[in-house]
Amino acid sequence: MACLGVFVAYLPVTTVSVSLPAIQRALGTSTSQLSWVSDAFVLPMAALILTTGVWGDVHGRKRVFQTGMALCALGSAISLSSDSVQALWAGQAVSGLGAAALLPTTLALISHAVPDHRERGRFIGLWAMSLMASLAVGPLIAGVLLENVAWRWIFLLPVPVSLIVLVVAAFRLPDSRAPHGRRLDWPGQISAAVAVTAVVYGVIEGGADGFGEPAVVTALVLGAVAAVAFVVVERRSASPMLDLSLFRSPAFTATALVAMISFLGLIGFFFVLSLYFGMVQHLTTMEAALRMVMVSGVSLVAGLPIGRLMHRVSARVLITTGLVVAAGAMLSLTGVDAHTSYGSIVWRLALLGLGMGAVLTPMTASAVSSVPYHLAGMAAAGNNAFRQVGGALGPAVLGALLTTRALDALPGRLADAGVPAEAGDRVLDTAREQGLGAVAGLDLDAATGPALTALGDSFLDGMRLCLTVSASLALLAALACALLLRPAARPTAPAASSTPATEEAPARPAPVPAS
Repeated sequence: MACLGVFVAYLPVTTVSVSLPAIQRALGTSTSQLSWVSDAFVLPMAALILTTGVWGDVHGRKRVFQTGMALCALGSAISLSSDSVQALWAGQAVSGLGAAALLPTTLALISHAVPDHRERGRFIGLWAMSLMASLAVGPLIAGVLLENVAWRWIFLLPVPVSLIVLVVAAFRLPDSRAPHGRRLDWPGQISAAVAVTAVVYGVIEGGADGFGEPAVVTALVLGAVAAVAFVVVERRSASPMLDLSLFRSPAFTATALVAMISFLGLIGFFFVLSLYFGMVQHLTTMEAALRMVMVSGVSLVAGLPIGRLMHRVSARVLITTGLVVAAGAMLSLTGVDAHTSYGSIVWRLALLGLGMGAVLTPMTASAVSSVPYHLAGMAAAGNNAFRQVGGALGPAVLGALLTTRALDALPGRLADAGVPAEAGDRVLDTAREQGLGAVAGLDLDAATGPALTALGDSFLDGMRLCLTVSASLALLAALACALLLRPAARPTAPAASSTPATEEAPARPAPVPAS
């Protein structure tokens, strides 16, 4: 049930990413509106993942798991029937709420079902493989469907799967909770949700309309104030949602930074890469899927040997090496253009997948093992939260960079391509008002071909900036990991009489909380 739950939770990430060009053509969206298609899903996941973990501790993990599955089915049904980008945002947001409920709950259910922490590691590995498998098969599912039916049908699969799992869980899934010592931290939850939402909104809209716009400035200031309020609230809370003493551990700080940067780069990279395949190389959805699947597919395959290496090679070496490899792969992708062949781009994507596989597997385990035993469960939840915040910021930050750089480069590219001034002005007005993708629908007579060439070249200028920034962030995270992630002795589990509040008091020795 846990593996199926996390599979359903993450399926919309790459299924939607590879379908973005088709969605943009069908709904006529701008680049900022397209960013919200991805962020409408990831944002609620980032904002609520800590709260749903506490809710499961207090009210029962089975109930929260079932709620999450029901929300995933409902959200997919809304997206399946959507006829506007606003309806699609609503469906994605509901699915994101379901994913927020499933991620911490599935891990807690494994922790309850498998008390031996050594045996549990194998099941956590299967859970992680299910997460990566959903990212790997998502592009292929979208590719097959979009070759034959309308884009809306990419949302069909989660509906029956969620409903079947929901029914089976009602009869077969055991429940667990932590009835003492935990309660919902509403001030912390509200301030965290406001901070994440306001910052992501400000970045997306700032990239589209300019960061000097009053609404953008207000959103960014509100996000900063809410972030400060979150810190103040959590320091004073008797039952904090995220105990800030976790950051006294340099290793936990390093893994939190790695988690956020990794998913910022990965989810943002999928967003930019999908547009590159559609707008620059003019590939079909299946052709794009066969390229994009190399990242998550290789990462999934690499997770198996990486998991075994963790017993022989330190997590610091694995994560640092993986980040350096991923940075090198992204820098190598700055050399692609409109005519880059399949073979030339696939090895770069496979190298990126190998680097990410070396990072994702040991990351959460390191976060948990770097803090005292009674904070281990919260450390795992915090690591997941930072991962999702990075995933929410990825399309926002890279989408804003892409749009800004491409629009700045477009006038020069139009002039270089020999596009007449009148046609060039029409292209610029369309790109600024309706988005870069809308230029492809213009009929400029003889200037159409040169204008599309100029559009592709300006897009490549923006993509190269995104890749350079992502690679720089990965190298920064690698440096932080090398300096801060030092091996530490794992604190021994307390006796059963002092079982932490993140799990029921068992009759046997207290289990180590799931990573």
